[in-house]
Amino acid sequence: MDNHTYNYPSDCTPLTSCKSARKPAGSTVVNMGTAGKKPPSDYLVWSLCNTLYVNFCCLGFMALIYSIKARDQKTQGNLQLAQECSDKAKWYNILAAGWNLLVPLLVVVLLVLLLVHLGTSQGSFDFFGEDGFQSFMKLFSR
Repeated sequence: MDNHTYNYPSDCTPLTSCKSARKPAGSTVVNMGTAGKKPPSDYLVWSLCNTLYVNFCCLGFMALIYSIKARDQKTQGNLQLAQECSDKAKWYNILAAGWNLLVPLLVVVLLVLLLVHLGTSQGSFDFFGEDGFQSFMKLFSR
């Protein structure tokens, strides 16, 4: 049978008792918590990127741990602890991103300095000249 064949009184709904009289309408209060305050960010995507890339001294992994903690606390409604974990995740991400940018930059600078030194020093092969490759190969042919 479908629900349209049953006739319920207007003040009665299924699975409730209809013995009570209709209650007068009152006001309903809905507690929204911190309605004007934005919940803290968890920086989870940034932490994942820092964890998968260079990850110097496990800084990206620490950021990932605090990001997950911040997300868990935010879903549980503990915004104060979520904010603390979010701040820690942010700083670990900043440190990890700094190292992730600094290490390749230092490698490039050292490589350029090495090439410049090899091209200008006495007794070395002429790396930038016309016979640079032949001079380079002579080093390994002895």
